Order: sequence, then C-alpha cells, then structure tokens
Amino acid sequence: MARATVTRKTVTKQKESRFSIRASATQKKLIAQAARIKETTMSDFVLDQSLAAAQQVIADQAQFTLPKKQWDAFCAVLDAKPRSIPALRRLLTRPGVFDARR
Repeated sequence: MARATVTRKTVTKQKESRFSIRASATQKKLIAQAARIKETTMSDFVLDQSLAAAQQVIADQAQFTLPKKQWDAFCAVLDAKPRSIPALRRLLTRPGVFDARR
C-alpha cells in the first residue's frame, strides 16, 4: 500500500515498486543536469519523461494523420457501401456455438 511522505518541499505519494536502469556516466550527468533545470529529482524527471514517451507511443497506435488527399481517400473507403461476401454472410447468420439450441 502506498504511503504519503512529507518533505520540506512537497507531499509525495511513495511509489510501490522499484524501476532500475543502467546509464553511462555521460548519460547520467546529462539527465542530472536536466533534472536540476526542471527543479526535480532525477527519479521524478526520468519517470515523467518516460511516461510522456510511453503515452506518445500508445497514442501513435490509435491516432494518425494523413495529407488531405490521402485523408479524403481513406474517408471515401470508410463511407463506401460494404462489399457483399457470401461466406461471411453465411457465417454471421447461422447460430454460433454459444447460441441457445432450439
């Protein structure tokens, strides 16, 4: 269970799990410098930046942008009348294995 920790600067919620990474001395120095500029700890800086990057990667899986010409073509395909696929129609109209037997 998470506990609240009171420090001079702020009240923070103690994290429940640990996450470790290996970095070269140069990488660590660069991250430390950035954390100082943001006036935060290295751990909070790395966590915040990692979460932002993770959210972007996940968003990229759900959102995309297209030039206008390609967007119009994409929308035309979505708006087009669906094709009739006889095998699919048969599959979707007969009772499934979980349907009640009559």
